Amino acid sequence: MDELLPTALVDDLTDRVTRRAGERVGAVFARALRETVERTPTVRPDGTVFVVTGDIPAMWLRDSTAQWQTYLLLLDRAPALVDVIAGVLRTQFAAIRHDPYANAFNDGPTGRCHEPGDSSDDPWLWERKYEVDSLAFPVLLAHRLRRASGRDDLLGPDAHPAMRAVVDLWRLEQDHEKRSPYRFVRPTDLRSETLDRDGLGTPVARTGMTWSGFRPSDDACEYGYNVPANLFAARALDHVATFAREVFADPALARDAEDLAGQLRAGVAAHGVVDHPDHGRVWAYEVDGLGHHLLADDANVPSLLSLPLLGACAADDPLYVATRALVLSDANPWFHRGTAATGIGSPHTPDRYVWPIALCVQALTSGSPEEAVRTLRLVADCDDGTGRVHEGFHVDDPSRWTREWFSWADSTFCELALSLLGLRVTDLDRSPRR
Repeated sequence: MDELLPTALVDDLTDRVTRRAGERVGAVFARALRETVERTPTVRPDGTVFVVTGDIPAMWLRDSTAQWQTYLLLLDRAPALVDVIAGVLRTQFAAIRHDPYANAFNDGPTGRCHEPGDSSDDPWLWERKYEVDSLAFPVLLAHRLRRASGRDDLLGPDAHPAMRAVVDLWRLEQDHEKRSPYRFVRPTDLRSETLDRDGLGTPVARTGMTWSGFRPSDDACEYGYNVPANLFAARALDHVATFAREVFADPALARDAEDLAGQLRAGVAAHGVVDHPDHGRVWAYEVDGLGHHLLADDANVPSLLSLPLLGACAADDPLYVATRALVLSDANPWFHRGTAATGIGSPHTPDRYVWPIALCVQALTSGSPEEAVRTLRLVADCDDGTGRVHEGFHVDDPSRWTREWFSWADSTFCELALSLLGLRVTDLDRSPRR
């Protein structure tokens, strides 16, 4: 570990976090910061890097980005991390080229999978739930690595064709009903785990937005247009256009990315904004273009709450401010109040479970160091004595929790802790390239 993440660096950061938030927070931070580096990556002979999520032996495109982007803040003092994060990106882009509809991959054609009865039998795939954000997150990581490192030589040969595939797929899925080849059928009685109409999903009309079968939680969308995912995709397309012009010398890709980004934003503006009697004009979580909408927010990123962290909107955008008030209230069906904690959960976990990821996102988007300290202490105090940041825990009884080791939650906790030291991942989007 000392080669990648120097012990002196971990000790220094832990000491500074401890002085701001207390010893318990410092202990959780130190373990989480080390463990992602020590236990999640497998560096292959060709330099690509496979990353497990924690207690699941598969690599999610979304999770692996969230697990590693926090370390972009430490490159000055841990330069060996540059090649590791670049190796993660190369694996991600190769995975997108292999199957852009898949969300989670094996370390080779092992045939391991979440559910043997799924309609896909590709031995490389752990799961083939199509989620728009799975394609956006590697683009975000590429953008932020480029900003943090100042280098254009880190992406690997698959990056350019993978970004082309992302644009083409999102454009195709603007007309899901007529053009999509994608189907997902799982042998289950749980509607959250399969798609209606023999795998096509619930009906949608064309809106300009791009369709998603599943949410970032890996649960099936109730309505096919996930609004935060579309806003995140539009921002990712901005980055694709920049790469196309500045790195790939591909003006056609730049134009296509910019055009599609505009269509996604226009689609959200026309169909994804609704009136709420108490909160005014807000973003819905999901819509179908047929008049139905879901007012809610899920703990998983991209969420409506997380949009400023993804560069998808400003934290003071009036539409975001109104939406934030709604999703942090009882108007959000997945917002829970309890004796131990209050925050956003997910139908992916049992009722009245709140997610530390959502608690940390709430604090990161608040702009309040005091709230950051309170949240770090709350999450650390609700670890059931394990020293770990769990997926979710019961708002009245933190001894009831899900996932023994969830590296995405670890890294989000670390991201919040580092924000107390003036280190913020979002600053990479605004600062000049190194």
